[in-house]
Order: sequence, then structure tokens, then C-alpha cells
Amino acid sequence: MKNYKFKITGKVQGVYYRANVQKKALSAGYSGYVKNKPDGSVEACVTCHSSKLEYFTNLLKQGSQYSKVDSVERQEIEELFKGDFEIR
Repeated sequence: MKNYKFKITGKVQGVYYRANVQKKALSAGYSGYVKNKPDGSVEACVTCHSSKLEYFTNLLKQGSQYSKVDSVERQEIEELFKGDFEIR
């Protein structure tokens, strides 16, 4: 398992983006979190097998029906996430 941090930019705050990502991530069994950043972007972190990384990335790109994702940047990190996928 590896740990990843994502920065999502676009119209992603105030459009049910985090709630939608959390709902889909929980139903797929991911551990991590999603939160708003002061610059208008959203940060998402996850621990998952590399085989489930593409699905999670697509989940972030989809967002909600009201969001418009411009970019999803990914980096590998050391922090391990366990338990549920939460909104912070």
C-alpha cells in the first residue's frame, strides 16, 4: 500500500465536492480525508493499493455535478491513513 496527497483545482469549493468524494470513497473502502484549502483548492489524501489508485483519481476528477475540476496533481507521501475516509 502507498500513501498519496492530491491537490484538486477548479470549481471545487461550495459545490458539494468534498461530500461527493467522501461518499464514493467510503463506499469503495478507501482510508484518508478530503479538505478545503485557503487558496480555493481541495486537498485529498489516501492510502491504497496501486491497483486502486486509478479509480480514486477518477473519483477526484468526477467530483460532484456542480463542480468543475481543472487539474488533479498527485504526490506520494509518507503519512499512513487508516479507518474511514473523512471530511476535514
